[in-house]
Amino acid sequence: MNKIAFINLFICIAIISCNNNNEKVTVQTQPSANTSADSSAQLKTILFFGNSITAGYGLEPGEAFPALIQDTIDSLHLPYKVINAGVSGETTSGGMGRIDWILRQPVDVFVLELGGNDGLRGIPLTVTKSNLQAIIDKVKAKYPSVKIVLAGMLIPPNMGQAYTSEFQKIYPALATKNNVTLIPFLLQGVGGDPKLNQDDGLHPNKAGEKIVAENVWEVLKGICR
Repeated sequence: MNKIAFINLFICIAIISCNNNNEKVTVQTQPSANTSADSSAQLKTILFFGNSITAGYGLEPGEAFPALIQDTIDSLHLPYKVINAGVSGETTSGGMGRIDWILRQPVDVFVLELGGNDGLRGIPLTVTKSNLQAIIDKVKAKYPSVKIVLAGMLIPPNMGQAYTSEFQKIYPALATKNNVTLIPFLLQGVGGDPKLNQDDGLHPNKAGEKIVAENVWEVLKGICR
């Protein structure tokens, strides 16, 4: 990633961090073209648990990448429904505060997308890693057969190179330790590219969301088939 792209990525993550973390929590179930009254109970659940990247900040619900994943699933006639549990401004601590409530519903595939806001705010790496581990533990304890996907994130070097490098190592380390599937960098091919962001130049636009969805599906397709 070149210097200009990395600066743009920093701005993008900054806005993600600055979004109101106290907004009302909403959980959106994406409508499935394959779902009928009789078959809905038989569908497995993919739950996306994250911040404004998952929530689809600035977009219509159907334009966020979890909804695009549902479209792909429907086109392939796979028995899954997608739930978008993203909250703008969410940190790993915020995620810890609502994970028990989220897990009241059955989950077959759990996609964890948190940590970027922690990195921008300079939250101690031990706290971020501990919270992510605790969320993974809670999910596994509640649903032992769940398949977990961890979405990796990069941060700019504003907190120093040592912090930045160690932050990047959190995701592969947790994936290896917990034997979960890793998306190396969720915003690969999108972060820092003005053509793939909204008019404010900060959040993925519809074209950018399609690439994010492709990044996610590249990993999920092996789990859902």
